[in-house]
Amino acid sequence: QAKFGIFGDGKELPQLAMARSFKNGDFRSGYYRDQTFMMALGLLHPKEFFHALYATTDIEKEPMSAGRQMGGHFLTHSLNADGSWKDLTKQKNSSADISCTAGQMPRLLGLAQASKVYRNQKGLDSAKFSVNGNEIAWGTIGNASTSEGMFFETINAAGVLQVPMVISIWDDEYGISVPAKFHTTKEDISEILSGFQRTEDNSGYEILKVNGWDYTALMHAYENAADIARQEHVPVLIHVKELTQPQGHSTSGSHERYKDNERLEWERDHDCNKRFKEWILESGIATTEELATIEKRIKRTVREAKKEAWDEYLKTLLSNKTILVNLIDKVAATSPNKNFLNKLKNDLIATEEPVRKDLAITARKSLRYLIGENTPEKQDLINWTTNFLAEAQEKYSSHLYSENDSKASNITAINPSYNDDSELVDGRVILRDNFDKLFEKYPNTLIFGEDTGAIGDVNQGLEGMQQKYGKIRVADTGIRE
Repeated sequence: QAKFGIFGDGKELPQLAMARSFKNGDFRSGYYRDQTFMMALGLLHPKEFFHALYATTDIEKEPMSAGRQMGGHFLTHSLNADGSWKDLTKQKNSSADISCTAGQMPRLLGLAQASKVYRNQKGLDSAKFSVNGNEIAWGTIGNASTSEGMFFETINAAGVLQVPMVISIWDDEYGISVPAKFHTTKEDISEILSGFQRTEDNSGYEILKVNGWDYTALMHAYENAADIARQEHVPVLIHVKELTQPQGHSTSGSHERYKDNERLEWERDHDCNKRFKEWILESGIATTEELATIEKRIKRTVREAKKEAWDEYLKTLLSNKTILVNLIDKVAATSPNKNFLNKLKNDLIATEEPVRKDLAITARKSLRYLIGENTPEKQDLINWTTNFLAEAQEKYSSHLYSENDSKASNITAINPSYNDDSELVDGRVILRDNFDKLFEKYPNTLIFGEDTGAIGDVNQGLEGMQQKYGKIRVADTGIRE
């Protein structure tokens, strides 16, 4: 998956500061530049990072997605192998990243809203999910992506709901090659959002600004944000400015193409890692020699992790390659198409780093040359190919839908029954009464949307539900896409 890569270079320091204030039970809803944050919390290790790059299909080696997500997409597991819930209050949590660059915002709002519900709604079984709603939902987004509609919708809704959400905006003044003057009014997102700042008389946001290279200020900003969000259930926006993007936007581009020499020099001077190193030395935390030793050790660790992950990735493939070569060699010995089969075999031998596609293609082509033949060796090749493809199906296509015992297809349907005395009513009454039973049976059922609360939906499908079950469980919201 190395054709296209995006990294968090230039954004490392604020991620360290954020990690310091992130507690068990909290949730992250971020995007593909947060690997420093994940590593700081011990949720991602160097070898796992490379296994994701190689798209390793082993969930133990590549716990983010077993090779199914793009590189830089992170998550934690909320379910046990049997489909039961883990205790989310005893682990640090991350929702699964999504590649569209503001797609994390709506789920960030939902995660924060969950904490508010757990704090204020009595009778919920919160044992594995919340401790009195103390959990913060932490979000990250790039400055250019704040131009997207999902960002503004989420910002407004979180201010209305007053939920424990901390959103960090990584601001390096560019959206790929496009400077802020072309995508952000006033070139300053926190300035144009300043009307959301709470006052003594009106609720809203706490808005903080901090430079991304100033570690002391970053620590204070994130500690302050965490206290406000966790204790008061007030959303906090942290505008992290003066960040850099030293490698360009991605592996497919270089920032030298669109930044002038003055800007490039400024970025070299303000690189947060460089400034962090200077702060460490000035504070007497470590010497130049000690830092040099650490840097050498880290580089060695990364090189070793890269090699180990690649070797582990290739091991199974090379083993399968050896088996397949031997099977083709045996079947070719008695086949009229020996020359064609040997060419396939030799081409596979010459492929030093095969992928599963190479093995599948070679096996299937070999079987086509064996049509009409009936030998034990051919049957061995058929058996191997069948098993290989079945394993691939499991690796690449499993769990698209739930495979747990509680999956929907395991639940027996109950058909409606009628009799001569059945009353004829409007369809909305059936819907309303069904919702009533759901609310009664499942205390964790919520419904919210425009007009669903006070008037019980424009079509009266929720008539009386807010009065019966309260404004938290049956709520009105503004218009949202």
